[in-house]
Amino acid sequence: MNELLALVRGRVLLPGDDGFDQARRPWNLAVEQAVPAVVEAADDADVAALVRYARARGLRVSAQPSGHGATGDLDGAILLRTGLLDEVSVDPVARTARVGAGVRWGRIQRAAAGHGLTGLPGSSPVVSVTGYTLGGGLSWFSRAYGWAADSVTAFEVVGADGAQARVTAGSDPDLFWALRGGGGDFALVTALEFGLHPAPALYGGRMSWTADRAADVLDAFREITAAAPDRLTVWFDLLNFPASPPMVAVDATYLGDPAEGRALLRPLERLGAASSDSRGAMPLADLGSITAEPTTPGPGLSHGDLLTALDDLTAKSLLATPIDPLLSVQIRHLGGALARPSDSPHGPLAEPYALYLFGVPTTPDAATAIQARQRRLLQDLAPAISGRKPFTYLKPAESVTAAFAPDVVARLRDIKLRRDPNGTIRSNFPVTT
Repeated sequence: MNELLALVRGRVLLPGDDGFDQARRPWNLAVEQAVPAVVEAADDADVAALVRYARARGLRVSAQPSGHGATGDLDGAILLRTGLLDEVSVDPVARTARVGAGVRWGRIQRAAAGHGLTGLPGSSPVVSVTGYTLGGGLSWFSRAYGWAADSVTAFEVVGADGAQARVTAGSDPDLFWALRGGGGDFALVTALEFGLHPAPALYGGRMSWTADRAADVLDAFREITAAAPDRLTVWFDLLNFPASPPMVAVDATYLGDPAEGRALLRPLERLGAASSDSRGAMPLADLGSITAEPTTPGPGLSHGDLLTALDDLTAKSLLATPIDPLLSVQIRHLGGALARPSDSPHGPLAEPYALYLFGVPTTPDAATAIQARQRRLLQDLAPAISGRKPFTYLKPAESVTAAFAPDVVARLRDIKLRRDPNGTIRSNFPVTT
């Protein structure tokens, strides 16, 4: 591995070096990630040199821009960090952006917002644009504009042979299709270009109540989502924060006039005074403030699924018992553009809701209790669980077969075997396993 020091301009960290343990850690500290080396690429040429080095020695390379989505199973791959690939450029006339592989969503949102434009970010500003988009990208604004991957127009990559290329629908349709939501198993992305969307105004925020109002809040949520326009996105949350009483909350964004957004959420106001209400006109760059997710790494145990319905039986099962020891149970409203045709591995989502369960394993006993509670809740909700889930909802020990239809998995595997028969590039969720 010492040869790498002469091949790349960026930092190379080996076991025992100062900073190695910090550099190898994923975002989820509940995941143990053992690797023989970490390379912090200084530029595209470093990525290409690393791939050529690994290929010549029968080694593997795994890229993690921010460490989100790590599973701990890298099969001895060299860990590539791309945080220094941080270029951001916005063309307000063409409504496009180009970002390096290390850029996180908060930064591109700030750059685009000044032009009345938005990308398609999720709930956290610290997730990398590249990793999120390679997994499809389920956004606050996906009901209006589809998967984040649907907006990509070009990828800049290093292939398994170490060659650099620009990939578009015209230049390499198979690879372009695979990268638009099929994960990072096919090439190492060093930059991507995508379309931005008009966002002249944004209304959003969180309303919360004590947990005893959960049934009423869920009824209002169901009423709102039954007729919601595509520009309105609403999420329902059961919350159990440490040192706080259990709560129920609704998070919302509306791409449009604040008065219109408030009117669409009127069923919630009919419930009476909320414990808190942060809704209002807000800057596009402040989306992360709605759910206020942690911006530093920490341990977590999650599980995600898609729901075919949120009928009376499903609602009753969801609220039957307290969620403790889980931290949160979230229901996201989908539909809109997500249900329409998409030339991506995910394709359209027929399911109208997504379920996400999360707990913080502070001790081994806590981890066991969290997993048991997740299993029980999933058993109760089983009649409404479709058996499919978004790629970015996959957790360790799950595979791409849980995210894609069998014919899609077959096509992804064919592309992988043709492009990288030696398995030089290894993603968090390899398509061949």
